[in-house]
Amino acid sequence: MNNNRQQTSPFYNVDWTTIAIYIALVLIGWLNIYAAVFDVEHSSIFDITRNYGKQLIWIGTSGIIITAILLIDSKFFNFSAYGFYGITIILLVAVLFVGKLVGGNRAWFEFGSFRLQPAEFAKVAACLSLARFLGSNNIKLTDFKDQLKSFSIIFFPVALILLQPDMGSALVFFSFFLVLYREGLPSFYLIFGFCTAVLFVLALLMPIAYILSALALVAAYFLWNNRRTKKYYFLIIASFILSIIVVTGVNYVFNNVLMPHQRDRIDLLLGRKVDPKGIGYNVNQSKIAIGSGQFLGKGFLKGTQTKYDFVPEQSTDFIFCTVGEEWGFVGATVVLGLYTALLMRIIQLAERQRSTFSRVYGYGVASIIFFHIFINVGMTIGIIPVIGIPLPFISYGGSSLWSFTILLFVLIKLDTNRNGIIR
Repeated sequence: MNNNRQQTSPFYNVDWTTIAIYIALVLIGWLNIYAAVFDVEHSSIFDITRNYGKQLIWIGTSGIIITAILLIDSKFFNFSAYGFYGITIILLVAVLFVGKLVGGNRAWFEFGSFRLQPAEFAKVAACLSLARFLGSNNIKLTDFKDQLKSFSIIFFPVALILLQPDMGSALVFFSFFLVLYREGLPSFYLIFGFCTAVLFVLALLMPIAYILSALALVAAYFLWNNRRTKKYYFLIIASFILSIIVVTGVNYVFNNVLMPHQRDRIDLLLGRKVDPKGIGYNVNQSKIAIGSGQFLGKGFLKGTQTKYDFVPEQSTDFIFCTVGEEWGFVGATVVLGLYTALLMRIIQLAERQRSTFSRVYGYGVASIIFFHIFINVGMTIGIIPVIGIPLPFISYGGSSLWSFTILLFVLIKLDTNRNGIIR
């Protein structure tokens, strides 16, 4: 009797280790937001007129979202996956017409002082839909038809987000290729994507004639070595043609697709421009802030770069600077250690699922969170161009915190039913 009552509890079989890591990251985020925008005249951390007070509201409402997710039957997420996807697509279309223009992007719905960014929730919907599709019967990622359908689920919201335009949020969707690779997508696509990125960078750094000559020599070498196995001829020639298209199209994409500030950031990263007081100001100040923290940090609320607003957007995109400056190498290591533990735990949860839907969804969660961490931390230390995406659970923002909370706790809920069957 007591065992039956326990199994009907919404907290039955819940993975408390993952929840503990989540709580730790959220609290660390709240304290660092407080430090990043601290104002002596509004010193109370509960002041809802300041970002740290508002973040506390987002944390509280996240608790309501968590409770609701844990109360819902696990099968609901599979059943409603396409419905969520359709709703987010409608919202992404609607925001292009009635959205609030913020920082040059029409990506937000505004309701008084409250803003909602549908692109954040589109990640959750795409993750659910991809899991639903790959969890269907007779889906094989070795078949081009199934590959095309999977790509459509990923790239449809990407196209709408690029119209806002929000390059950072759009790039996150490419993390789903890690999921597809785990589920059987031929490695050709990952190799092609990596080679495309390398060619893009080389085309910006070297004369195109040199690159084309090198590609011709490589193609000739492989054609000669495989002259007795004709089946590779088409693949080699097709790869050579695609490489030519990529190289010759780089200048068009760079000059006509990317925004001016995005071009400047790439130029800065590649060393084609040096402007520490202009386009490189944010990254330069960010590295100064992190470096000045040294081993143990300057102490809570004692960061000078933070206190005097040298780093713009420090409570959102550059929140990791506050961690580095005030908590030092030790604090930054603790935060990155928590993220590593979270990612390892998510992968462990994904691998122990009996259903394809739950496993694919779990890997989707891990891929999205990993991508956000890698890009956000990478741009604060100057190894990745600044593209403006939040640090999961730590950056200020209701849409970000809600979407990551939903993303993670849907997996936790699915895991509670891991011994059941959710196709």
